[in-house]
Amino acid sequence: MAGTTVSGIGSNIDTQAIVKSLVDSERAPKQTQINNQTLKATTSLSSIGKIQAALDAFRGALDNMKTTASFSGLSGTSSDEKVATVTTGNGAAAGNFSLLVTQLATASKISTKVYADGASSVVNAGAVPSTLSIKQGSDTFDVSIPAGATLQQVRDSINSQYANQGLSANILTDANGSRMVLTSSKTGVGSDLTLAGNSGLETGTSILTTPQNAKYTLDGVAMESKSNTIADAVSGITLKLTGVSPVPSGGGAATPTTITVSADTTTLKSSVKGFVDTYNALIKAANTETQVTTNADGSLTTGALTGDASLRSLLSSVRTELNAMGGTGQMKSLAQFGVETDQKTGLLSIDDKVFSAAAKTNAADINGIFTGDTGLLARMKAATDTFAQKTTGVFAARSASLSDSLNDLKKQQDSLDARMVSLQTSLTAKYTAMDSLVARLRAQSDSIMTTLNALNNPKDS
Repeated sequence: MAGTTVSGIGSNIDTQAIVKSLVDSERAPKQTQINNQTLKATTSLSSIGKIQAALDAFRGALDNMKTTASFSGLSGTSSDEKVATVTTGNGAAAGNFSLLVTQLATASKISTKVYADGASSVVNAGAVPSTLSIKQGSDTFDVSIPAGATLQQVRDSINSQYANQGLSANILTDANGSRMVLTSSKTGVGSDLTLAGNSGLETGTSILTTPQNAKYTLDGVAMESKSNTIADAVSGITLKLTGVSPVPSGGGAATPTTITVSADTTTLKSSVKGFVDTYNALIKAANTETQVTTNADGSLTTGALTGDASLRSLLSSVRTELNAMGGTGQMKSLAQFGVETDQKTGLLSIDDKVFSAAAKTNAADINGIFTGDTGLLARMKAATDTFAQKTTGVFAARSASLSDSLNDLKKQQDSLDARMVSLQTSLTAKYTAMDSLVARLRAQSDSIMTTLNALNNPKDS
């Protein structure tokens, strides 16, 4: 037959095929076991990784809602956002405030002397490194300046080392040369920058901007702030000053800006919906990994984590907190605000009519349900701590165990491959020896038959 290989020349038996069949037969049970266990471990590891990612996103969203989402039912507006913007947080109360800004907080800005050769001017012409010390209040930022360093290199060194601490350096160039300008993100009186050290850059400096406080009046009370972001002037309200109050073109007193804090059910509902969406994202991820699919032949295919005890425990923990009563108002559960749970999927939804009716009379109760040390956000974060810890958490331990199993299966596969190579070598040698023996026996048989035939057929004399 075309394509058939006959390896037994002496025996006319395909010994290669026999050896392969025997090796495959010996390999099959263990190989099947390794394949099945590897597939299961790999699939489970992937699914757990997806749950970990969803859980991390869920917890991150909870933290974000603690600081940015408003469950107070209040929102703040500014009549002139060119002067100030406003955000509300915990502790805010409805009301109006008159704001007059006469001065913004500014940062210190200083300049070195001018270097005629521009940004490539050599700052340290000596043979040893020198030091530039940038001082701001009680803080000192030292910059080592190597021998032969240029003004540009010093600027780059400052920015790479101290940009995350609010310092920045730039180079200004004109017809006279270049100078390095230093400034800081820290504003207000007392944040002056000064230079010291033995680099030479500290000599001949000039002050470009002197730091100053923001000055403003709130309902006629004069106030100052080192920063343009004011978080403590009014309880629960953060003001960000963006400009000074405008003066009418014809002259006269500056026009005050009105800050208004009022009830806003739209903002409140948006905050609750943000929580619902965050919660649903976690539940959807869990549903995907535990889904049971019915195949065309009626058989069932289960998800990698179907029936998984760790995932069931996680979901039970968050659902327990979801259904718990909280807050100090008349309404203590999300269900009273129309937040419903689908009994089949576990997903949340909001009944608009129920929510609107409850928010009209009990909007403040939502804040008590969600916020504070015993609020829903904090409780859900605490309930998921043991599952989400990076190295010792439940899912981290599961991932580590599955990774160890995969490493062990890899070793088993290597051992099996080596054993099969040895078996194939041994069987090949045996069958080759058998084939050689058969070839010799056939040769002897042919010789004997030739002799016998010669005896039985003597030639005529």
